[in-house]
Amino acid sequence: MLPTHHTMKGEPMNYDDDKYNKHERSIFNKSLVKHKCFFLLIFITLCTLCVYLFIYEYNPVSRVEISYEDIEAAYKKPSAIIEPSPVVLPDYPEIVLGKEDGNKDAKKKKISEKEIFGKSQQNSSSSYSQALYRQKRIIESFQHAWKGYTTDAFGADEYQPLTHTGHNWAEGGLGLMIVDALDTMLLMNLTEEYAQARHWIDTRLDFDKNQDVNLFETTIRILGGLLSAYHLSNNDTLYLEKATDLGNRLMGAFGSESGIPYASVILSTGLAYKFHIPSSTAEVTTIQLEFKYLSYLTGDPKYRLAAEGVMQHMEKLIEKGDTIDGLVPILIHPVDGTFATREIRLGSRGDSYYEYLLKQYLQTAKTEPHYRAMYDHALEGIQKHLLARSYPNHLLYIGELLDGNTENIHPKMDHLVCFMGGSYALGATEGRPLSELPPLNEKNQRDMDTGREITETCYKMYNSTATGLASEIVYFNNDKGTNPDAPDITIHLQDRHNLLRPETLESLFLLWRLTGEEKYRKWGWKIFESFEEHTKLPEGGYSALKDVTEIPARRDNRMDTFFLAETLKYLYLMFSPNDVLPLDKYVLNTEAHPLPIFKPNW
Repeated sequence: MLPTHHTMKGEPMNYDDDKYNKHERSIFNKSLVKHKCFFLLIFITLCTLCVYLFIYEYNPVSRVEISYEDIEAAYKKPSAIIEPSPVVLPDYPEIVLGKEDGNKDAKKKKISEKEIFGKSQQNSSSSYSQALYRQKRIIESFQHAWKGYTTDAFGADEYQPLTHTGHNWAEGGLGLMIVDALDTMLLMNLTEEYAQARHWIDTRLDFDKNQDVNLFETTIRILGGLLSAYHLSNNDTLYLEKATDLGNRLMGAFGSESGIPYASVILSTGLAYKFHIPSSTAEVTTIQLEFKYLSYLTGDPKYRLAAEGVMQHMEKLIEKGDTIDGLVPILIHPVDGTFATREIRLGSRGDSYYEYLLKQYLQTAKTEPHYRAMYDHALEGIQKHLLARSYPNHLLYIGELLDGNTENIHPKMDHLVCFMGGSYALGATEGRPLSELPPLNEKNQRDMDTGREITETCYKMYNSTATGLASEIVYFNNDKGTNPDAPDITIHLQDRHNLLRPETLESLFLLWRLTGEEKYRKWGWKIFESFEEHTKLPEGGYSALKDVTEIPARRDNRMDTFFLAETLKYLYLMFSPNDVLPLDKYVLNTEAHPLPIFKPNW
C-alpha cells in the first residue's frame, strides 16, 4: 500500500519502493564501529553533533514540545472502551478439497461450501463449484506462504525466502508479518495458524523499542492490523490493548509546529525522529482511518484530532491555491507545513492521499461530506491534467506532472497507481452493487467507465509480459504518429521487477463486487496462476521476481508482508460471496485491513 528508496543488495538498481518502505535506520548507527578510518569517524561524529545541536537546540521552530507528563499520561489505559457490534465468523466443518473437476481423493480442509457461499450464489452449480475450488486454492497458497515464513523466520518482521532468513525493523521484532496477516487468517478460518499468531502477539509482542520507525508503515500495517483483528475476533481485548499502546507511542510524530507529522517516531520515548524530512504527502494523509477508529473504540479523541488536523491543514493549502485543481505535490515539510516539491503523481508518495479522501467519507457513514468534496475536486483534477491515452491502441492511463507543468504529462505509471481503477468504481457507487442502484448520473457513470478502463490497462500490464506478471513501473507510448504495430507499453530495465503487489487485484476485486462481471474474476485468476507458476517456492513461501520479461524468471530474496495481508486477501474475497465484508459496511485501509463503517460518537 510508502517513502524512501530501497536498495536491493547485489543489484545495480534501486527499488523506488515507496508504499512499503523498509525502514532500517537505527538511532545508534552500528555501521560506524566497523569503519576502517578513525579520522573519518571523528569527523562524522563532530558533524552529527553539530547537526543535532542545530536541530534540537538552535532551531526551536522544529522542536517537538512534548512534556514527560504528557508522555506518562498517554500510556495510561483508556478509561472506557466502546464495544462495536461483533462479527460472528462461522465455525466451518470439514469437507473434502478436490480438483476443479471434483476429484474426491484429496486432503481435507476446514472449510464448508455452505458457509463460504451463501444461497444466492449456489444457483449456478458450475460457477459455484469453480469459485469454491479457486477460493480453496488461494487458501492453500496462503498456507504455503505461511509455512515458509514460520519454518524459516517466525517472529521476524520481514521474510527472505531464498536464504531462509528473516529481518527485523527493531530488536526482537514488531510483529510486522504476523499482525499484517492476522485478519486474513480470520477471514479464511485458519484456526491453527491464527492460534500460533495470537500466542506470539500475546507473549512476545512489545513496542517498547529504542528504535525509530516509519509512522505511516507502522500505522497501516501494525495499528491497522490490530484494529481489524480486534473487530473480526469479536472484540478480543488483547488486540485493542496492543493497538492503544502503539497509538500512544506514535502520537509524538504530530508534534510539529504545522501539525504535519514527522515521518518517523521513536517507539520507546514517543518522540519524533526529525532527521527524515520532508514527509511524504501520501504518508501523512494515510493514517486517518486507523487513528479515527482507535478514538471511536477507546473514547479518547486525541488520536482523531491529531489525524484530522493534518486534513484541515491540507484543506487550507488547497484553498490557498497551493495545489493544481486538488492535485497535491508529493512532499510536504512538517516544520512549516508547505509543499517541498512541485511534482505530482498518483504513484509512490502521492497515491493513498486520494484513496483516503473517499474512504474517510465512507468510514464515518457519510457524515463528513467535506471529504467527498475534496475527493471529487481531486478527480476533476485527474480528469483534466493526468488522464491520457497511449498509441496505437489508445489505452487509458494516469500520467505524472514532473514539475507541476500541466502542459506536459509524463507517460510513466507505477503499478501502485492501479488501485485507482477500483477507487473510481467505489466512488461512483459508494459501495453498493450496480444491480441495486438506479441508473448512475453522468458524473458517476463517467467515473465508473474511467475505473473500468484504468483497470483494463493495469491488467494489460500483466498480460503483456512473458511471466504474465506486471513490472513495478511502465511507460506508455505517447507518439501519435507511431507505427500501428508498435507496443503501447514499454518497460525500462530498472523497472522490470515484481514485488507481489496487490493494487491491480484490489481493483479487480472491487469491480467484480460492484459490477458482477465475470471477466474481472477471470483476470484475477489468471494473475494468481502466474504467481503460482513463477513465484512459488517448493518448500514454502513465495518470492518476488527481478525480471518479469524473461523465463525462467530470476527470483528476488523477499516476500513482503503485503502478499499475505493484501494480495492473497483480495484474491480470496474475489471468489467469496458479497456478504463477506460487504462494501457498504466496511472500508479497507490501504493495507487491506477491513474496518467497520460507524457513526461517529464525537
